[in-house]
Amino acid sequence: MVCVWSRSLKWKASRRKTSHRPQLTTQLPSTFIRAMNPSELIALLMLATAISFTPGPNTALSAAMGANRGWRSAMRFVISVPVGWGLLFSLCAAGLGAAVVGIPWMRAGVQWGGSAYLVWLAWRLWQARQMGGAEAGSTLNVGFWQGVSLQFVNIKAWMMALTVVGGWVAGHDNAGLRFVQVFPLMLAFAFASNMTYASLGSVLRHWLAGPVLDGQASWRRLMWFNRTMACLLVLTAFYMTSVSIPLSRAGVTP
Repeated sequence: MVCVWSRSLKWKASRRKTSHRPQLTTQLPSTFIRAMNPSELIALLMLATAISFTPGPNTALSAAMGANRGWRSAMRFVISVPVGWGLLFSLCAAGLGAAVVGIPWMRAGVQWGGSAYLVWLAWRLWQARQMGGAEAGSTLNVGFWQGVSLQFVNIKAWMMALTVVGGWVAGHDNAGLRFVQVFPLMLAFAFASNMTYASLGSVLRHWLAGPVLDGQASWRRLMWFNRTMACLLVLTAFYMTSVSIPLSRAGVTP
């Protein structure tokens, strides 16, 4: 009786093993799991940090607007930078970068048009003398759409977009997946860098109001701060007219 019972248990156990349905295992391709290897990602992070947080047109304007108009007023421009650069990066990934740098007059238009716009902004910033609060708004007021448009005539933004597209997106089998991975990362750096400069300008706002003369703020420090930022914009404009965009970065063979 015990022998029959044990045989019955063995038969049921073997039936359970054979009755299991085969499990369907779907393995995602490695390109989907990881678009970039660690060395590529580290190199991209280093490039984004170096270019995003070094002084340039966007960071100079963010700091100036934070100092002259306050952090909240500067946030419109801070948000416009990643939005505009994101559009530029998307168009470069779609082939616009190769078209622009491949046509001499379009490449010259970006350089000279962007330089002229920066000089105009520098002149407006230079005029912000001994002004603070609402008075500075009449002289230095770069709106959201102006900030978006500025990215399309900003040589630094173009160089960054073309470099990232040429080095991390274009020419790879998983270019679409790489674009999806790189895009939010670069926008985060663009937002963080400009927010940092705007915050620094806002923190220095009270100190820039001095020195206090006869019980009133003289705004002399703010005047020299604005002039320093204006000189930085002029130097950037001069650099834009002297540098040439390498065609190889956009995938164009000379």
